[in-house]
Amino acid sequence: MTDTPRRTALDALHRELGATMTDFAGWDMPLRYGSERDEHVAVRTRAGLFDLSHMGEITVTGPQAAALLDFALVGNIGSVAVGRARYTMICREDGGILDDLIVYRLADAEYMVVANASNAQTVLDALTERAAGFDAAVRDDRDAYALLAVQGPASPAILKSLTDADLDGLKYYAGLPGTVAGVPALIARTGYTGEDGFELFVAPGDAVKLWQALTEAGADAGLVPCGLSCRDTLRLEAGMPLYGHELTTATTPFDAGLGRVVKFEKEGDFVGRAALQAAAERAEAQPPRKLVGLIAEGRRVPRAGFPVVAGGEVVGEVTSGAPSPTLGKPIAIAYVDAAHAAPGTQGVGVDIRGSHEAYEVVALPFYKRQR
Repeated sequence: MTDTPRRTALDALHRELGATMTDFAGWDMPLRYGSERDEHVAVRTRAGLFDLSHMGEITVTGPQAAALLDFALVGNIGSVAVGRARYTMICREDGGILDDLIVYRLADAEYMVVANASNAQTVLDALTERAAGFDAAVRDDRDAYALLAVQGPASPAILKSLTDADLDGLKYYAGLPGTVAGVPALIARTGYTGEDGFELFVAPGDAVKLWQALTEAGADAGLVPCGLSCRDTLRLEAGMPLYGHELTTATTPFDAGLGRVVKFEKEGDFVGRAALQAAAERAEAQPPRKLVGLIAEGRRVPRAGFPVVAGGEVVGEVTSGAPSPTLGKPIAIAYVDAAHAAPGTQGVGVDIRGSHEAYEVVALPFYKRQR
């Protein structure tokens, strides 16, 4: 093992573009290329191009691939049609979340599980262990893919200029094999920004060619390269959870307000079923802290771990916070006691280094695109 961060196939290109690089989950990744606010606004109004090659791809194949995933994950993966994708989670036996995932069904007996970079090895190890007794194989494909994402309202037009794939027929959370700028790709209509957009899984050797083609095709539309910093503010505005912040091994999907991803109705047992059933019953009987949005009345920015207060008492904790370029105010996601979680609740603040700053409680997401 080495402490040297891994580099994506686009590393040299990022440096040529003057990106500020950072160590993220063991990878050297672009944080920003210039102004993170400008990159954020470009995605909201035009288009942005991201290198997401740090994400972890794991392939599951075999006659019992669906049965394995139904046992290993909380979702009903066997019901996913070929060419579609599903958001789901992998939990521990005690119901704690190991990671949130997107699972693509590529063929009848072939699935691609996409894990967060920080949890890819954990997910790989858990799937491998849980595969015992199933006629299915779990393969580490992290080195087989580079992942590029083009996100924003101009992204469909940009991508259409480079492919003859049926993008108009490609639904949200679906994927199809195709060719983009002469490069074989899995074209997925997914993303983490709250905008329409696509994620393109390609061979690492094709990544530079595809990045350059997308850059040229998007020049007139105002496409810009984007780093992880604006990706975080975009997902925050869209109310999307981030592992290690809103989701942890100490939280269940029901704690996170995402109990809908747990499919008790599917046949057979699955890891964590009993604990999650108990968590669901607890949540119904006595609502746990709820995940809410907070909008600042002032200018001070809350950060993860800051206490949420009301009436001199701590009633919650901030999980993510940042200035919102779209709203023009600081925003935060926080777990808050149910009694203070209703939108419009008065008297709620955030303790920012000893000063109680006033915040408005709102429902998530902060931003929702016009469809």
